[in-house]
Amino acid sequence: MGDLANSAVGFYPKAQRGGSEADASHAGGFGCSLEELRELMELRGPEALQKVEESYGDVYELCRRLNSSPTDGLSDNPSDLEKRRQVFGQNFIPPKKAKSFLALVWEALQDVTLIILEIAAIISLGLSFYQPPGGETEVCGDVSGGAEDEGEAEAGWIEGAAILLSVVCVVLVTAFNDWSKEKQFRGLQSRIELEQKFTVIRNANLVQIHVAEIVVGDIAQVKYGDLLPADGVVIQSNDLKIDESSLTGESDHVRKSVEKDPMLLSGTHVMEGSGRMVVTAVGVNSQSGIIFTLLGAGEGEEEEEEKKEKKGKQQDGVMENNLNKAKKQDGAVAMEMQPLKSAEGGEVEEEKKKKSNVNKKEKSVLQGKLTKLAVQIGKAGLVMSAITVIILVLYFVIETFVIEGRVWLTECTPVYVQYFVKFFIIGVTVLVVAVPEGLPLAVTISLAYSVKKMMKDNNLVRHLDACETMGNATAICSDKTGTLTTNRMTVVQSHVGEVTYREVPGPGVLSPAILDVLVPAIAVNSAYTTKILPPDQEGGLPKQVGNKTECALLGFVQDLHRDYQAVRVQIPEEKLYKVYTFNSVRKSMSTVVCLPEGGFRLYSKGASEIILKKCSRILTASGEPRLFCPRDRDEMVKKVIEPMACEGLRTICIAYRDFTGTPEPDWDSESDIVGELTCICVVGIEDPVRPEVPEAIRKCQRAGITVRMVTGDNINTARAIAAKCGIIQAGEEFLCIDGKEFNRRIRNEKGEIEQERIDKIWPKLRVLARSSPTDKHTLVKGIIDSTVLEQRQVVAVTGDGTNDGPALKKADVGFAMGIAGTDVAKEASDIILTDDNFSSIVKAVMWGRNVYDSISKFLQFQLTVNVVAVIVAFTGACITQDSPLKAVQMLWVNLIMDTFASLALATEPPTESLLLRRPYGRNKPLISRTMMKNILGHAVYQLTIIFTLLFVGELIFDIDSGRNAPLHSPPSEHYTIIFNTFVLMQLFNEINARKIHGERNVFDSIFRNPIFCSIVLGTFVMQIVIVQWGGKPFSCAPLNVEQWLWCLLVGVGELLWGQLISSIPTSHLKCLKEAGHGPGQDEISDDELADDEDEIDHAERELRRGQILWFRGMNRIQTQMEVVSTFKRSGSFQGAVRRRSSVLSQLHEVTNISTPTHVVVSAGNATGTPAAGNPGGESVP
Repeated sequence: MGDLANSAVGFYPKAQRGGSEADASHAGGFGCSLEELRELMELRGPEALQKVEESYGDVYELCRRLNSSPTDGLSDNPSDLEKRRQVFGQNFIPPKKAKSFLALVWEALQDVTLIILEIAAIISLGLSFYQPPGGETEVCGDVSGGAEDEGEAEAGWIEGAAILLSVVCVVLVTAFNDWSKEKQFRGLQSRIELEQKFTVIRNANLVQIHVAEIVVGDIAQVKYGDLLPADGVVIQSNDLKIDESSLTGESDHVRKSVEKDPMLLSGTHVMEGSGRMVVTAVGVNSQSGIIFTLLGAGEGEEEEEEKKEKKGKQQDGVMENNLNKAKKQDGAVAMEMQPLKSAEGGEVEEEKKKKSNVNKKEKSVLQGKLTKLAVQIGKAGLVMSAITVIILVLYFVIETFVIEGRVWLTECTPVYVQYFVKFFIIGVTVLVVAVPEGLPLAVTISLAYSVKKMMKDNNLVRHLDACETMGNATAICSDKTGTLTTNRMTVVQSHVGEVTYREVPGPGVLSPAILDVLVPAIAVNSAYTTKILPPDQEGGLPKQVGNKTECALLGFVQDLHRDYQAVRVQIPEEKLYKVYTFNSVRKSMSTVVCLPEGGFRLYSKGASEIILKKCSRILTASGEPRLFCPRDRDEMVKKVIEPMACEGLRTICIAYRDFTGTPEPDWDSESDIVGELTCICVVGIEDPVRPEVPEAIRKCQRAGITVRMVTGDNINTARAIAAKCGIIQAGEEFLCIDGKEFNRRIRNEKGEIEQERIDKIWPKLRVLARSSPTDKHTLVKGIIDSTVLEQRQVVAVTGDGTNDGPALKKADVGFAMGIAGTDVAKEASDIILTDDNFSSIVKAVMWGRNVYDSISKFLQFQLTVNVVAVIVAFTGACITQDSPLKAVQMLWVNLIMDTFASLALATEPPTESLLLRRPYGRNKPLISRTMMKNILGHAVYQLTIIFTLLFVGELIFDIDSGRNAPLHSPPSEHYTIIFNTFVLMQLFNEINARKIHGERNVFDSIFRNPIFCSIVLGTFVMQIVIVQWGGKPFSCAPLNVEQWLWCLLVGVGELLWGQLISSIPTSHLKCLKEAGHGPGQDEISDDELADDEDEIDHAERELRRGQILWFRGMNRIQTQMEVVSTFKRSGSFQGAVRRRSSVLSQLHEVTNISTPTHVVVSAGNATGTPAAGNPGGESVP
């Protein structure tokens, strides 16, 4: 508990300061202080009610003391809002401080190979200043000879200095990349935060403001699906139920009302109903803000805590004091915090974090493949570099001490050591070139670039790896309303007074008796926030605000030349006696009002077949009710509802029932209340298919992606829309079923779901109608866990409702709707569609595939360089005792191929042709046969050229040989030509690497990527500078024009050679192996993965066994996994709060789902079994 108290130390004094300010302001404006409000919000249920009554009398008095009106809200006076921010705080929790550039530089310096190079360079630097005593140089042999003049001998320090300098360059580039990456993520995060708005009442108008602008005293409109951004007290509520699991860990929904429990807490979800609250605490003073602060709001504070602990006992008293205050917290919260900071609790948390990381690891296909590949390459590089060093040392020792028979003299030691250091540097250089540290960089750049560009395509990516996973998607389960359709609904057909109208009946057609019931039934029994506003432009369509189905009904009232607003003024929201709000179980909404002459009237609307079953009467043309028996109902379904549904219309039935006032009915017995209804009318609502959707679905099908529609609508409506979209086509074998039939088919006699039964259905299933959120989750889980096909399915899901959360979380990629989506759905998603449009999903697929291809392009290029550089350094060292490519030159090559090439190849824009192939799938290797053919083919060309130059180059160019040069000899033209040719061949091969599927035209749309062009040109210019003026530090001698032209010619030869390679059919090269397979599900056990993580975490510290060097390769890849997970953790402001607070509930609920590698740490109803609710607003009547 020490830690807990400790973290509290940092917080409570501030609160007290705030309190004193507020006390001071008692006279100057507000009738209650910050401290009072905070204490009030720590209470629950009856205690809270009692406190409100004791301190304020009632909620209205509380509003009055906060200078706010329960009906009109605050005025928009800026000085008043500013004053409230100063007294009660802002609705903002300060984010963790970004790492400074210097901290990132320090992190980049921790790289093991760089450290080894630095040490070697420093030793080399120190030894270069050592001169053995004059006369004895001959005794040490000719090893130090060859220095023609004093100047050259003194220039020995340059190589060491140059290595240090190039290390500094590499570090700065890495740090800059990390810095810009973090900056991008923060920009993206603030963009996500800006996305979240909330409805408040200001000057008696409903306005949407950014969450951060909410102040204490605001009257906020709370509705189904909201994530509450601040604490508040309920003023008025309709059937309001809240999921408080993110704060308390209790998954039951809590009913909130003015009479029972009026406390609403930030970070909790509205699962049902609606209401209004007065905001009483914001930001760090809200309940989730307090927990956030207690949990340290970031790791930075943990370090501060450690410092505080060291200060000793002087703070004990303060800590005790604060601990008592912490205990004042709600029992449940305080109780749950204890294990958090206790010893075992910490370990449990660590364990869970590890487990959840393991789960993330399985999630991204690309990451798995890259990790595996990097480890393999790293191992190979380590072996090669070790062999290189051993051979060089043995050769030197045998030649000097055995063949020449010299004796090791003390004064010669530094000279010999200098040789050994040189060999060691060559070995480390081979390793530096072999390990592909550019890989994680390429992945990150590619993802970050894609994410930025995807914003323009209306995809707001919340989790980086979702972008790449989307490229592998094999199935998309899409909602209908708003995603495939325009979500602009209008009533086009109606059945009123037992007559069917194919268009809206004109004035005077319907009897006044019917209109007198119909208009209030629509106006009152719909959310008062739903309304129709005049169009923005003259001649445009009226603006629909709120629930689109209700807008259609209100539009119907206006088309009947009646005014719904007049009815609402007559019966304001406060006067509604009882509201049964819409949810996915009811599939209907009912409202009870008091009648002027006594008694009550219930209005009900909902899915037509559900409401009709509850009707026992129907209004005739004159407005008189007559009996409505089951036979009439069946006939109505056949003659009215099915024809409407077959035209793709959504059918809604509107009904009412009158009650006598005495005795008052039992309103809690809903099944009795909403029964014996009188049907007023059935309307057919049209929601046209978006014009661009059929083409988008055709693209998906061509790209090998199956689109399924999962909707809450009637099966006939769903089938009609699916046919219009092209999801189902004539002549195909497909399955369209509703939720009831789906459950009957997938469950056994005991009612348990069986995977084998799901496997019989899902491959042919195209439409699932009248589905609940649980059905959606079951389907997604069933497809993901299925083993019918050899490839594991990668499933994308769209959702907009609160209860789509579990399905969105379970899916490989969850898409939430930016416009119609609830906060809860956005919170659970990976990508937010800012325009709610299905065709944006197709763009996401294109970008995802592009990321995958960009990485493959980079790999093809990088591995060619790796293979060639390692073989050249290795054989050169073994045959000539010196690497033809010097350490500094290797570092330059490494910089080109790692940093620059990853930037150039990772920013290729996507093309439509990406959608012409099928998904790669989880098991397809990163390096295909075609790529392997390219890598080996180009390596053969480059090695042939380089070895020809190395052994007969001096004869071809008629220059001095650079082989067997003694230590510190000046740079030779011979080796400069080898270096120059090598770099130019890489440059032209970079152009070849733009194509990985064997295409011939490597210049295709090259100018669409200015980054690529500028990098290739820039590298070329730098190369000229290095060769002509690099001198001793780069071991280069200037070349003449003829030599340059020959080097260029050999470089251009790469392009011609590339054409030759692509002429060889890959199918004939059966001997080629693929590489970089994804880790198989069965290969990796849970424990192994966890151990792996452990090893990586401790590797840097323990430097145990030679493994450290290849773990480093893995570590680099891990960095961007960490970046991804940090990004995940940093969702939106509420997301952060919620995740921080849900740490508490995670201690309770860790649910294993399906395979052992899938561990889900669940918060509230994000577990395997979702709670009931709306299936994405699909069937909101």
